[in-house]
Amino acid sequence: MTVHFPFQNSYSALPDSFFARVAPTPVAAPRLIKLNRPLAVQLGLDPDILETPEGAEILAGKTVPAGADPIAMAYAGHQFGQFVPQLGDGRAILLGEVIDKDGVRRDIQLKGSGPTPFSRRGDGRAALGPVLREYIVSEAMYALGIPTTRSLAAVVTGEHVIRETALPGAVLTRVASSHIRVGTFQFFAVRRDTDAIRRLADHVIARHYPDLLGTERPYHALLAGVVARQAELVARWLLVGFIHGVMNTDNSSISGETIDYGPCAFMDAYNPAQVFSSIDEMGRYAYANQPRIALWNLTRLAECLLPLFGEEQDKAVEQAQEILGAFPETFSKAYQAGLRKKVGLFTERDGDEALIQDLLDAMAKNQADFTLTFRRLGDAAGDPAADDVRAEFMDPAAFDEWARRWRERLAAEPQSAAERQTAMNAVNPIFIPRNHRVEAVIQAAVNNDDYAPFDELVKVLAKPYEDQPDYAAYADPPLPDQRVLQTFCGT
Repeated sequence: MTVHFPFQNSYSALPDSFFARVAPTPVAAPRLIKLNRPLAVQLGLDPDILETPEGAEILAGKTVPAGADPIAMAYAGHQFGQFVPQLGDGRAILLGEVIDKDGVRRDIQLKGSGPTPFSRRGDGRAALGPVLREYIVSEAMYALGIPTTRSLAAVVTGEHVIRETALPGAVLTRVASSHIRVGTFQFFAVRRDTDAIRRLADHVIARHYPDLLGTERPYHALLAGVVARQAELVARWLLVGFIHGVMNTDNSSISGETIDYGPCAFMDAYNPAQVFSSIDEMGRYAYANQPRIALWNLTRLAECLLPLFGEEQDKAVEQAQEILGAFPETFSKAYQAGLRKKVGLFTERDGDEALIQDLLDAMAKNQADFTLTFRRLGDAAGDPAADDVRAEFMDPAAFDEWARRWRERLAAEPQSAAERQTAMNAVNPIFIPRNHRVEAVIQAAVNNDDYAPFDELVKVLAKPYEDQPDYAAYADPPLPDQRVLQTFCGT
């Protein structure tokens, strides 16, 4: 049997300055941990063949499949506000692109596949823990309905990588609409290579925003399109309590997908200032800061595109500012609409925003679990006698006072209690990748070579909105001694 990837590569046809051609570094003894069979089928791949030893060798980078054109992409980026003129794929290699069954072009990339010219003295490898974390969280985000890169496979390499200690090595096969970032534009902007910026922008328009082809001002429209997608994306993050961890410009995708799951985390108790990332010492990417940071990143993209807006610099800046000015309204519209759905409101009325904010304030003051509060609020909407949601508040009376006003507001809408509960359960997950669960899975794999907990967690998270009585414990927040206070990048 031969593994066939129907590659149709386009990015590697761009000028050589966009990337470095480099093959994955072979590994000793690749072994498949997990194959995402439904995603493989969606990509036009044969999952049965990918699960063979030959398939594992390809997914680990030991064998390069026919038709691949392996490259490490060049990009720059602001990391925690500090500009680095050259970053690039230091431990990832893009094998190539395929057209999936929906006609969408998708990158297939190996993460942890060995050093590249962008490795900056790094080994180009990945440890098992971060690979499992990215697999778990990216697939959970997909199941939650949030635009995201996907995980096709995780493979252990049979080798160790040295971080603070020796750890099992692994490779993640990541799938994305593309791996083009704000930092990709910055790479050429800092070099004043306007021709490359134009070439990149044209490639992005053709690939991600084809409706803009032939428009009068395509580069202005491109910026507007990216602004809209990023605003809606971050709103959807917030609605499930997600904290990215490293919202650097090199981790800001032009396609509007969530990319790079390093020290990311989901909140347990609601706290707008929550930070988990061990490297975010100043809280730059705290939960409530994410919209502001998204706009900051988009402003850096606008700076890169200014030469394409016209020769009159002042006019170009004014036009860019006008486009960026749409971000707050687009974000707020998406975020507030999502919040209304989470509390069971089908219509928009004066006072709704204040009512919902009062709930969030009470949740923060009472250390209420973000996910379970909204899920159990759905139960309360379906049955006025259901009071499990009160238990989420240190002072249940704080919820009672708010609930009285909430029920008065619900009475003004025509939906039945059952209809409202069904609608709320469709947007309020019961299962998220709880940090303590993810950590337990990683420890079982790293310490005992035991992947049963990983498999089970992935299975549960594939249906985040469905009650799964056999796995009810996965919805529980951590006990005090189970709390994970920091998450780590893994590079």
